[in-house]
Amino acid sequence: MNTEHDMITTPVTTDLLRGHLDVETTAHGLLPHRLPARARRQIPDDQTAIAEAQPSGVRLVFRTRATTIGLDTLPTKRVYRGFPPPPDGVYDLLVDGRLTARATVPGGRVRTITDMVTQASEVSEGEPGTARFTGLPAGEKDVEIWLPHTEITEVIALRTDAPVEKARDNGRKVWLHHGSSISHGSNAEHPTATWPALAAARGQVELVNLGFSGSALLDPFTARAMRDTPADLISVKIGINVVNADAMRLRAFGPAVHGFLDTLREEHPTTPLLVVSAILCPVQEDTPGPLMPDSDGGALRFKATGDPAERALGRLTLTVIRAELARIVEQRATDDPNLHHLDGRDLYGEKDHAELPLPDGVHPDPAGHRRIAENFGRLVFGEGGAFSTGSG
Repeated sequence: MNTEHDMITTPVTTDLLRGHLDVETTAHGLLPHRLPARARRQIPDDQTAIAEAQPSGVRLVFRTRATTIGLDTLPTKRVYRGFPPPPDGVYDLLVDGRLTARATVPGGRVRTITDMVTQASEVSEGEPGTARFTGLPAGEKDVEIWLPHTEITEVIALRTDAPVEKARDNGRKVWLHHGSSISHGSNAEHPTATWPALAAARGQVELVNLGFSGSALLDPFTARAMRDTPADLISVKIGINVVNADAMRLRAFGPAVHGFLDTLREEHPTTPLLVVSAILCPVQEDTPGPLMPDSDGGALRFKATGDPAERALGRLTLTVIRAELARIVEQRATDDPNLHHLDGRDLYGEKDHAELPLPDGVHPDPAGHRRIAENFGRLVFGEGGAFSTGSG
């Protein structure tokens, strides 16, 4: 049996990380970021700043013969005042692409959200801990450790009972995706069970997930970050946050979509680019935002608070946005044959909602994530899809 004294300590360096756009050196180790420093300086609110620092899709990738692995980290847990704390974030360990073990790191910092509307918070300091994996298969293998998708994580060091080597290039295409909290992984049970992670596994691509809870708002700094990121396949999921934040009116929405796509095309002129509208969300289909929390009965749900009559004045709903996105893509596709459109209701629509209703009115449950991934894999990575072999 290995003891701590027998273990090899390997500091975590950037060449062990994938799925990130930047790293920040902290007093403890490395903090992966999903937006570069230039973009982070332009973030206007705490919600986006926290979301981009939560490492959805970020993983350590390496080769080793180790059968025992520990990952030292300092997590930052998020709790909401007045609600029970969520379970500790999960670390998924994959061996040669297969989920083999899971672990958690108790303790760490705690960020308490004191106001769900403004996202004002208080932070209590804590100590680092270790995610431990034992009994792994013997022999040389490719190992991935996916970090908790909704838990800010400073990675410190690997502790292994055999040396660690840099992973080999697997030759897979890179899929760069941007979306809302659903893409971020809200309500998914563990990091490889978010719908983008499941879809990436089905499509056999390397995922860079820029799903930001509450923050898919056509921000120019996100568009520039995506423009400057090498990618073979790009998708943007647009709609739900624009509506539930009541962020703009129809007059501004169309040009904002054009501007976002124009920016992406500056460095990715022929890359397959898929525009996806929102999945079915009955509370926002025909009622404008803003979306507000509603904790009647003790369970957190959300409700739209806008006036449907104001759609005539340009207030946005999901129905309005879907029609506008379809129009914009059809118009642009005449000069851009690699631009594609997918109605989000093809990923999760009326039949899906009847079978797998949204528990809080907005976000799918774990089975919902699997359904969205299955449909995305079939419609987008499958034959004739925007990301199928030979497309673009």
